[in-house]
Amino acid sequence: MKTEKRRFNKDFISGYLFISPSLFFIIVFSIVPLLMVFFFSFQKYNVVQAPEFIGLENYKRMFSDPFMKPALINTFIYTIITVPIQTLLSLLIASIICRKIKSKIDGFVKSSMFVPVIASAILVGAIWRILLSTNDGIINGYLNLIGIKSINWLGDKYLALLSVCFLTIWKNVGYFMVIYIAGILDIPQNLYEAADVDGADKYSKFINITIPALKPINFLVIALGLIWAFQAFEIIYALTSGGPGTATITLVYTIYNTAFRQFNMGFASAVSVLLFIIVLVVSILQKKIMKD
Repeated sequence: MKTEKRRFNKDFISGYLFISPSLFFIIVFSIVPLLMVFFFSFQKYNVVQAPEFIGLENYKRMFSDPFMKPALINTFIYTIITVPIQTLLSLLIASIICRKIKSKIDGFVKSSMFVPVIASAILVGAIWRILLSTNDGIINGYLNLIGIKSINWLGDKYLALLSVCFLTIWKNVGYFMVIYIAGILDIPQNLYEAADVDGADKYSKFINITIPALKPINFLVIALGLIWAFQAFEIIYALTSGGPGTATITLVYTIYNTAFRQFNMGFASAVSVLLFIIVLVVSILQKKIMKD
């Protein structure tokens, strides 16, 4: 009995020794900053002066701050546009690739679709900013060749947000495509063979077999898409810098602007808490739906 207890204690201690480096980094770089954000959200703090407790004033300011309303509206519009389109598009591309899995060009197609995923968002945004330039952008250059006047992609408040949405979809589709490919290849082939015997066409098989079988994958992709959409920053920072005016500012961009340009860490922390709550609610709902 004592020998087993000693062995258990030894294994217990050894296990914690192995995970202690990871646990240390999680505490230092995740838990501690999160607690600091909650603490500063109740403070008046501008880095230079010592923090001063002001209660819920930072949270009350959200209702009167001129940037909060456009940031919330833009974030939700951005989410409503990007999440459904990138989900459907990645599913469609994955289905086409899986149908032609033995094609020689499949490797090239999958690789080319995944390149935007691994590319730096800042670099991608900077490149597309040049491509979409009104005066000397390549896209407007081609439009001029066919007799269409240059379009102010990033200067018009509506087109700027749509341009950000397009670039986000272009960058994310490859990632979700890979997830869908893994899910489709995991569907038992005997289901499709039975459908062939019954005379089902490819569209019927897709609707009645593929879509229901991918239900957990759909929830995962949608949840990830929602979380990423609420955290959108890098592409917006590189492509439009939140402009023109407040046309493309989001919650995260507002946090950045408030914290590192206005140096109002207290209000930035309060907005961060709001964002944390939104993402947490989305994550809980996603887990509950998948469990049900």
